[in-house]
Amino acid sequence: MDVKEFITWSDFEKIEIRTGTILSAEDFPEAKNPSYKLKIDFGVFGVKKSSAQITRLYTKEELVGKQIVAVVNFPPKQIANIMSECLVLGTVNDNKEIVLLRPDTKTENGLRIA
Repeated sequence: MDVKEFITWSDFEKIEIRTGTILSAEDFPEAKNPSYKLKIDFGVFGVKKSSAQITRLYTKEELVGKQIVAVVNFPPKQIANIMSECLVLGTVNDNKEIVLLRPDTKTENGLRIA
């Protein structure tokens, strides 16, 4: 598999990838694909909302308190009836399920991924 396009170091430095802790997870029946509505605490960057298609591998209950990694500097995007304010990151496995990217040790919310 080929890399889509090379980026420069300055391109990478523009991306704000931060740690956050999920405060709440709710069903999101209005979404086109099965998703949860999340509220995520990014420390000094505040609490942000997101829609995440992670219902196949995670329950709402197990997501609360889980620390994740997300891009926090995309412009807000309307998804059904919510304004998504960040992009939760994960890998896509062979079954097209999203596996969350997470620090393996608890960190402070809002820390930058480098």
